[in-house]
Amino acid sequence: MNDERRSRVLRAIVEDYVATNEPVGSKALVERHKLGVSSATIRNDMAALEQEGLIAQPHTSAGRIPTDAGYRAFVDRIDDVKPLSSAEKRAISQILSSTQSIDDTLAQTVRLLSRLTHQVALIQYPVRTQTTIRRIELVQLSPERILVILITDTGEVEQRIVEVLDPVDEDDVRGMRRAFNEVLEDTRLDAVEDTLSGLAVPAALAQTATAIAERLVELARSKRQDRLIMAGAANLARAGSEFGTHMGPLLEAIEEQVVLLKLLADMQADGIAVQIGSENRFEALAGASLIATGYGTEDTTASLAVLGPTRMDYPTTMAAVRAVAKYVSTILSD
Repeated sequence: MNDERRSRVLRAIVEDYVATNEPVGSKALVERHKLGVSSATIRNDMAALEQEGLIAQPHTSAGRIPTDAGYRAFVDRIDDVKPLSSAEKRAISQILSSTQSIDDTLAQTVRLLSRLTHQVALIQYPVRTQTTIRRIELVQLSPERILVILITDTGEVEQRIVEVLDPVDEDDVRGMRRAFNEVLEDTRLDAVEDTLSGLAVPAALAQTATAIAERLVELARSKRQDRLIMAGAANLARAGSEFGTHMGPLLEAIEEQVVLLKLLADMQADGIAVQIGSENRFEALAGASLIATGYGTEDTTASLAVLGPTRMDYPTTMAAVRAVAKYVSTILSD
C-alpha cells in the first residue's frame, strides 16, 4: 500500500511542478490532491522518494521537485495516453488534409505539433525502407579527380566528384570499383555506412578509398532524405532558464541536426519512446526531454518528435505526438 501511495505522491509532485514551476511541499499536496492521509504521512513519503532519488530539494526550506529518475518513474506508470479532445482532432484533420505536397504536409505537421504542445516539434522526411544499391560506378576524370555514381534498384542516380591527393590510374579505379560493388551491391541505403567497414583495398589506395566512401555515405543519405524540419524554436527561449548551461549546446545540436537524427534513430521503436534529461547519450540534450514515434506508409518510415525541457506535460505531449503521427501516416498513404 505504501508503494502505491508513494506513486500517487510522486505523480502529484510531478503534475504540480509541471503546472507551477515551483517546488512542491507536503501542505500543498494535501490541499490540492485527495491523497487521504495527513501532511506528516506525506512528508514521510516524500523523504522516502527523495532517498530513492526520485525527487530533490533545490534549496533549503523549499519543497521538492522531480529528478530525471522521478520523471522516468512517472512516465513508466502512465497506464494509457489520454486522447486529444474532439476539437483538437478536428483541427489536426482539417489542417493536414488540406496540404498539397509532401513538403507542405511536413511543414504543416511540425507547426501544428508545436502549437499543440508548446514545444519544439521535429519531423524527419520519410525514408523508403527497401531501397538498395544496384551498382556503384567510378569514372576517372583525371589522375586527381574521380566521379562517384550511386545507382539504386529503383533506377535513381546520384553522383559526386571526389578530389584525391594521391594520383590514380585506370587500373586503380577499376580495382576500387570492383571492391565497392562487392560490399555494397544490394545493400540498403540505411546500412551503407556500416557496410563500408568491410571494404578491403590495397594500402596504397586506402586514403582515396576513404574519400570515396565518405561521398557514398553522403549520396546514400541524400537519397534517403535524412533531414529534419523543425518549428517552435521560440518555445526554447521561453523555457531558457530551465536548460541552464545546456542551452548553448542544445541550440547548436538543433542547428546541426546530426545529433537529433542519431537520437531519433536510437529511439526507433513501436509506440511512443521517451528519453528524459540525463538518459540522452548526447551531453547537449542533458537538460531536455524528447518524445518520439514513427510514422509512414507500407514502404516508408520516419520519425516525428517533440523536444522540450524535462519539466514537460508528458501525458498531453505523448497524446499529441501519437495523434499527429497517425493522421500524417494516413494522409501519406492516400
